[in-house]
Amino acid sequence: MLGKLVHIGFDALILSAFLAGVKRNTGLSPALHLVPNKDLRQLLKSYLEFGEYIFDFSVVIFGRSGYFERRH
Repeated sequence: MLGKLVHIGFDALILSAFLAGVKRNTGLSPALHLVPNKDLRQLLKSYLEFGEYIFDFSVVIFGRSGYFERRH
C-alpha cells in the first residue's frame, strides 16, 4: 500500500514538472479559472507551482553535472 502511494506521488511529481516545462517552453498552462471550486483551484495552483520548483531544481542539478551540456 505504501509503495503504491509513493509511486502515485512520484508520478504526480513528474507530471507537474512536465507541465512546468511545457509552460516555460510554450507559454501554455492549464486554464485554472475554469475550475469552479475555489479550494480545488488553489490546490491545483500549488501543485503546478511545486512542479515549477522541481523543474528549476532539476535544471540547476543537471547544469552542475558533467553529463549534461548546454547547446545553443
